[in-house]
Amino acid sequence: MRKNNKNSKKSKTVDLTNTLLENKGIASKNQLKPRSKNQTEYIRTIVENTITFCQGKPGTGKTHIAVGLGLEYLLDEKIKKIIVTRPVVEAGEKIGYLPGDANSKLFPYLLPIEDEINYFIGPALNASLKLNNKIEIVPLGFMRGRNFHDSFIIADECQNASYEQLKMLLTRIGRNSKMVLTGDVQQSDLLKHLQGGFNTLYNLMNGIDGVGVCKLEDIDIVRNPIISKILGRLDNYENEGKK
Repeated sequence: MRKNNKNSKKSKTVDLTNTLLENKGIASKNQLKPRSKNQTEYIRTIVENTITFCQGKPGTGKTHIAVGLGLEYLLDEKIKKIIVTRPVVEAGEKIGYLPGDANSKLFPYLLPIEDEINYFIGPALNASLKLNNKIEIVPLGFMRGRNFHDSFIIADECQNASYEQLKMLLTRIGRNSKMVLTGDVQQSDLLKHLQGGFNTLYNLMNGIDGVGVCKLEDIDIVRNPIISKILGRLDNYENEGKK
């Protein structure tokens, strides 16, 4: 009896997901809305290219737009799966010394992605899509050896990935797929000799057919207007210290 109940619950979850996917209006909790010209250009760049690199400071919408557009592609059945990845950088605490199993140790690094997904479709549909293997969130180090077809791949916080890691990631893209790589070159947590990979590839890939690059500026910060003021003051302070 218990086995039948479990199968019944799983079947209901699958049915729920399929029903929601058939009606994007019901599935979407919040619609993706660009709030600046640069954000609109960012969306256009993703739509028109296979691979997109986007630089921008915190709060400019780099991750928000990539996740929102990826979910639109999924709900419109333009792709079959969303892959979201980000590097795990041991900033402050060593992962090996943190309490809990592997999943619980990695969860804090992936929580910002969860927040964005939940904003657009809510926790229930998020969980259902994951159960049906429609959304997968995975650390960058686990991407090696995999290939992704019919997928929308979002690589977040790429300033914390090495050149070699990003080169590996770029070769994972398969047929009928898109990839978006986001990063803020001023916020790297890597050791100095490992920094610069994202910025290097951002410049090297520019001009290749099918690859787009864009940059979001202080004016595009929409999370809270005070963020741009804080960052501006801190930038001035840090630049003065370098003189």
